[in-house]
Amino acid sequence: MKLADGIEVLELPFKNPMGVQGIVNLTLIWDKDTVVLADTGFPGQLPQIREAMDRAGVPFDRLSKVIITHQDIDHIGGLPDILKESAHKVEVLAHEIEKPYIEGSKPPLKMNPERLAKMFASMPAEQRKQMEAVFANPPKAGVDTTVADGEVLPYCGGITVVFTPGHTTGHISLYLNQSKILVTGDALVAADGELLGPNPQATYDMDLALKSLKKLTQYDIETVVCYHGGVYKKNANKRLAELANG
Repeated sequence: MKLADGIEVLELPFKNPMGVQGIVNLTLIWDKDTVVLADTGFPGQLPQIREAMDRAGVPFDRLSKVIITHQDIDHIGGLPDILKESAHKVEVLAHEIEKPYIEGSKPPLKMNPERLAKMFASMPAEQRKQMEAVFANPPKAGVDTTVADGEVLPYCGGITVVFTPGHTTGHISLYLNQSKILVTGDALVAADGELLGPNPQATYDMDLALKSLKKLTQYDIETVVCYHGGVYKKNANKRLAELANG
């Protein structure tokens, strides 16, 4: 879905290791010099990314930077393949708190033994075995550059990093300065045409995640891109204020 010149949402269907189906919404941002991809989908989704980039008129070989909003498997899953398949160096950017989780020096924050046991408890034996294999060897890749709250990345008209911890401890959102588009990662979700707060079941620290929403009200936002749920445009500033003050 094209949002503006040089900004496209890549809508990728998926079926996750637990059998849940849906769509993840990656954001592609580009100009004549730089191509940036925000998040990378699940493991195995690189062919879909390539096809979606081709449809947008931006060949995969032009990709120069990947910004990771946070460490979860559906956001970093395609990153190892992207780095392996690219014919040139692709710079990876993330918040410094997320770096050790993305690189694999720390285990995934939300995949502790207690939570995994709870997730697996009701699964059939074969599916449980598959899930255990996935989480025993989560995807990982090096982070080249760490970013900080309020930092303006000098790409594609300026991309402002907004530190929005809660869903994970180092979660970031991205404000695209020229187009007034907010890329939320999992700080917000959309469902049935409505903009909602973070998903409590998937959020590490819900209180902190709700506090982070107040930071988003500092920006003039016309369009919101939720990784889960897609694009929201209905008076975004008003709706964000309601969520932040709710």
